Amino acid sequence: MLKIYGVYKSRTTRVLWLVEELGIPFELVPVIQAYKLKDQTAADARLNTRSPEFLAVNPMGSIPTIEDDELVLNESLAQTLYVARKTGGPIGPRDLNEEAQMLQWSLFAATSIETDALKISMANASGKLASEEGQAEAAEVAKVLARPFGVLEAHFSHNDYTVGGRFTVADINLAEVVRYAQAYQPLLDAHPKTAEWLARVQARPGFKAMWEKRLAEVE
Repeated sequence: MLKIYGVYKSRTTRVLWLVEELGIPFELVPVIQAYKLKDQTAADARLNTRSPEFLAVNPMGSIPTIEDDELVLNESLAQTLYVARKTGGPIGPRDLNEEAQMLQWSLFAATSIETDALKISMANASGKLASEEGQAEAAEVAKVLARPFGVLEAHFSHNDYTVGGRFTVADINLAEVVRYAQAYQPLLDAHPKTAEWLARVQARPGFKAMWEKRLAEVE
């Protein structure tokens, strides 16, 4: 059985959304981020990203990690692409061409969007985004994101989904990165087709099931 190390309030949502879509069995091993604990080394500390038991699985101490038989993967985008391809069906690639496109969009999200989008996400999580200063900083970040979001806007002006005219793992990988910037509404307002695509994929039962569990998770 697929084993997933992580918690819902982390990048683990990428693979957890995928398994909801696929309806496959899995075991979730709750591993919380070490920075969320007052004393991560305490004898009674929860299993966390600095726990020796977890570092034996993932020396980088990051979540998520997955184990499938003897295969261990520590990068979330590799995990989702692997699980989708192994499971097959419409959510995975139908041929080498689609596999290459899915890989390209996933890497585009990670390299061109994620770093800056996370600045908005973190400002929102801390409450700073609600302030004038936070809005001003988000506006500057949005200027940087305008270029990659422009690429998305052009694509979704002619495509309902990222690859192959259907919902796939590429939509999960891309949407879970774009979501980090979702709290800054002016960015989405400036890219309406991208906003429509994001709303479309987040309306899926698989996303809703994952998100409900995320909201219910106790840290």
